[in-house]
This record gives sequence, structure tokens and C-alpha cells, in this order.
Amino acid sequence: MFSKIQTTKSTENISDNIEKLKEKIRTADAVVIGAGAGLSTAAGFTYSGERFEKYFSDFRKKYGFEDMYSGGFYPYQTPEEHWAYWSRYIFVNRYQDASKPVYENLLKFVIDKDYFVITTNVDHCFQKAGCDKKRLFYTQGDYGLFQCSEPCCQETFDNEAIVLEMLKQQKDMKIPTELLPVCLHCGKPLTMNLRSDDKFVEDEGWHKAAERYENFLRTRSGLKILFLELGVGFNTPVIIKYPFWQMTAKNPNATYACVNNGQAFCPTEIQHKSICINNDISDVINKCM
Repeated sequence: MFSKIQTTKSTENISDNIEKLKEKIRTADAVVIGAGAGLSTAAGFTYSGERFEKYFSDFRKKYGFEDMYSGGFYPYQTPEEHWAYWSRYIFVNRYQDASKPVYENLLKFVIDKDYFVITTNVDHCFQKAGCDKKRLFYTQGDYGLFQCSEPCCQETFDNEAIVLEMLKQQKDMKIPTELLPVCLHCGKPLTMNLRSDDKFVEDEGWHKAAERYENFLRTRSGLKILFLELGVGFNTPVIIKYPFWQMTAKNPNATYACVNNGQAFCPTEIQHKSICINNDISDVINKCM
């Protein structure tokens, strides 16, 4: 069992660690990026405050919630209200671009490396930034995909066209009933392809991505691997954080790097081969370029 140690916060340590990170990226045989919600936050995808008010002030006034996440779980009385909210939510968090080029800059300094990305983010930012789809595993779903709520099948469905139509036709925080999305196979309501329970659909694309990730790790075992964790919290640590710690401990040539504003730490067992940077991810990425 790992024990964790909080890193020291100081300008000198941050600067030194950024230089160490740059060197590890330069000399690594392979880089595995593990990205969590903090990376998208650094890119400008915030879910409360000014951005929430800009797009959802009418929902806030009517329903009383103060951030986008809460709105996503609100028990709306009708599906027409539910999809009025969710169509707007999907549009601003999936089909709009982030305000800061954090993802683009991240890919710039690993583009010439042998890299792979595993992410719990569902906002499609890696794809929009130009990440090679064959080097990406999005484990928790995608805001751009629907699935059957039953589910009657292991399929997902692109939702851009219907979401844009919902957005265009919604009025008084409701969409027309005829726009409610239903499964093409069984007629049951469609829902978001987001992992929240045991009904999450892992379609063919998901399984192929999982296989490519596992193959990448297997074929690079023992090499100089940099496990670069960005903005990963403790909501789902078993997907990225814990495996990164374990793989770093097992591989004598591996390095673990964690960049997370205020939450960068590592277990004492791998402290000697870890780089922890408590700072804004965007700032760190810019300084690494």
C-alpha cells in the first residue's frame, strides 16, 4: 500500500522541477499522458462562475443551482426541460473550443515522442487539438455520443446534428417533444454515453482504444517511460493515478510526473523517481515549450 507525501510549494522548487520535467520529456523513450479534469479547467472549461452565468443564467434563476455539474443532475420535471439543459451543456463543453490552447501546446512538446494518452475527460479536447486517435483512450465516454438508456445494444451514436437542432429550437428552457432522442433499435430514450453506472456502453471503438493502450504499455515495459499525470484528482484514481504509481514502482527506468495546482504529490516509495509540480498546468506547459 502506497503512502503519499505532499510536495513543497516554492517558486524555486517549481522552477527546478519544470526543468527536470523538460529533461525527462527530452530523454524518455516513451511518454504516457494521464489527463483529468484539471487539464480542461486549465484550458478554460470551467463549470461555475462567469462561464456558467454566461450560458445558464436563465436556468440558474429558475432552478436555483449554481454550476453546470449540479444542473446536469437536477431532477427536471419533463424530458423536454432535461434536454434543453443538456443540449446547451453539450454544445458549450463539447462543440465549442477551449479559450486557452493548453491541449495544443501539450501535444506540441510530445508530438515527436512515442506517446499515448489516457483520459477521463469527455470533452473531446485531445481530438480537437490534433491528437492521433490511435494514441488516445477516452475511458469515461464522450459528450458527443448518445447511447440507448436500456441499453439494448453496445452502440453509440454521434449527437452533433440533433444537439444543434435542440439548441436552435429550444424555447423557455424546453425543446420540442419531437426532438426527444430515442434509440433507433428499440425506441427507448437515448442518454449520454458517460460512465455513471453499470449501463455505460463500451462500444467497439472503446474496446479498440483500450486494447491499443494495453499493447502500448506492454511493448514499452522496461523502457525509459515518463508517466505524466495532468490534473487528475481522486474521483476515479484507479484509472490513472494508482496505475501510474504502480507502473513507476515496477519499472526501474520509469519516472512519474504529476502537475496539479495544489494537489501534486506522490507516494514515498517512488519519491526518488518522481516530479511533483504544484502549479497551474497551463503555465507549466508553456514553460516546457
